[in-house]
Amino acid sequence: MEQSSNAGASAGSANTGRYRVGAVQMASGPHVEANLEEAGRLIAEAAAAGAQLVVLPENFAIMGYQDTDKLRHAEPDGAGPIQSFLAGQAREHRVLLVGGTVPLEGESAERVRPATPVYGPEGERLGCYDKIHLFDVQVGPDEAYRESATQQPGAQPLVLDTPLGRLGVAVCYDLRFPELFRAMAEQGMEILAVPSAFTAVTGEAHWSVLVRARAIENLCYVVAPNQGGYHVNGRETHGESMIVDPWGSVLKRLERGAGVIVSDVNLGRLHEIRGRFPALRHRRL
Repeated sequence: MEQSSNAGASAGSANTGRYRVGAVQMASGPHVEANLEEAGRLIAEAAAAGAQLVVLPENFAIMGYQDTDKLRHAEPDGAGPIQSFLAGQAREHRVLLVGGTVPLEGESAERVRPATPVYGPEGERLGCYDKIHLFDVQVGPDEAYRESATQQPGAQPLVLDTPLGRLGVAVCYDLRFPELFRAMAEQGMEILAVPSAFTAVTGEAHWSVLVRARAIENLCYVVAPNQGGYHVNGRETHGESMIVDPWGSVLKRLERGAGVIVSDVNLGRLHEIRGRFPALRHRRL
């Protein structure tokens, strides 16, 4: 897995640019080809609206009937139809593309790596983040999840230098662990991408609060695409994909169903806020 650069770790980059970011919301199913076709349509829509950074949701390429279905679609690191699709989309639309999560081959045949590859506008892979925190919870009496049965956790945060600023990547359940994002802020993170697939129950209770809190605590933009709708496997996801600014204001929101939200980002405003409200420099612990 590529490691992040530490350049500009304390102060962040000098980039004061303005550009547009897009979040793609889906209700993915068990058929990879159909999901890729839908993702391609939505990436094109975001790019046509001016997005230079596009973020896909967690599990965009497959939400199978069973958790083990993703094992059949596990790809070698750096090759395979899902990764080729992502590289091609980034190249075709000339965007920075955060590829939701892709099932990459793990250390054993029983578990995959829930990996988030990031591609540049030439189709080159800039980095890849493996989801650190796996969702092993009992949401309700009849709703339980055990991601660790089929997925292998990562161990390292990822913050990348990009032409659009310092980009941090996390996935879904990671949102509940603020120490991860503080570590990323120490590496100069300016924009946070959080591909997600929050359940309807946990999303209703916590999604908006968590997304806004991560923006406020770390004085960064957050691009948080979510799965949103009813899935063939019977699961229901929350939706409410959001783009949030460093003051915690929701710039764009999409409640349910497949679609795209696009909003402007202004890194000059980010650094102005950090300058007059220097909470990141006031830490004592």
